[in-house]
Amino acid sequence: MTAASDARPRGTRLPRVARRRQLLEAAQEVFVAQGYHAAAMDEIAERAGVSKPVLYQHFPGKLELYLALLDEHAEGLVTTVRAALTSTNENKLRVQATMQAFYDFVAGEGEAFRLVFESDLRNVAPVRARVDRALQQCAEMISQVIQEDTGASSDEARLLGMGLVGMAEVSARFWLSQHQAIPKDTAETMIARLAWRGISGFPRTT
Repeated sequence: MTAASDARPRGTRLPRVARRRQLLEAAQEVFVAQGYHAAAMDEIAERAGVSKPVLYQHFPGKLELYLALLDEHAEGLVTTVRAALTSTNENKLRVQATMQAFYDFVAGEGEAFRLVFESDLRNVAPVRARVDRALQQCAEMISQVIQEDTGASSDEARLLGMGLVGMAEVSARFWLSQHQAIPKDTAETMIARLAWRGISGFPRTT
């Protein structure tokens, strides 16, 4: 089925915020399906049911549109991880919740994770900077908990935090690439158990 056949009807006037949301949703569908380079602004406008000038009123170019989507989803990941870390004071449960946050992200509707982790623009400076910043923010939040609980140095805690983030991201993406051969809750528990067996070896300060 072509994007044009899924296009929304034209002619409906929307408030600016609602129009922007509509354009972002249409752009995500096209970017995920085709990748950045193959996606065309004409096709995104058609999918959204607007004229191309309307699209350019909100986003001056394809890269700006892509970066707006990337910002939104990267911040969504950071927010989800923050919520996981503050959901409990029990560190074992924190590890479980953090792993679940990454698995929820890659399994989410709309395949937004592809815009963050599997972009064909990953090596373009502004894209790479945003992805790196999101992962570093997640690692920094985790490292703060580690440092507070174990008395590890800031450098040690950052290394451990980034290690846990890397484990969560890579394992979640691999799990999805294997067509979810293992149930999601089982996969989350396995990786959380692996992470906890490592991180729990650092004694808590009294």
